[in-house]
Amino acid sequence: MRIKNRSELVSPSGLRRLVCHTAMGAAMSLGFALMRILIDTAGIAPLIVHDGSQATAVFVGTLVLPFAIGATLSGAVFILIEDH
Repeated sequence: MRIKNRSELVSPSGLRRLVCHTAMGAAMSLGFALMRILIDTAGIAPLIVHDGSQATAVFVGTLVLPFAIGATLSGAVFILIEDH
């Protein structure tokens, strides 16, 4: 009978690597949001300025959340594939 090995994902080093993937996704999306606001080809900046800081938070949050979740899920897949 084959002994099951513990997954790398649930170890402290695996969780640290997963948090690093999440942080990379969030940082990349923050840079993308800043670039999207500064290089205003679609007219987003006047809408954000008109609505105030709450609109900025919603805009940035809308960009950051999918990037961070995607980076976390892809990081989990990479860690699990690396085990095998």
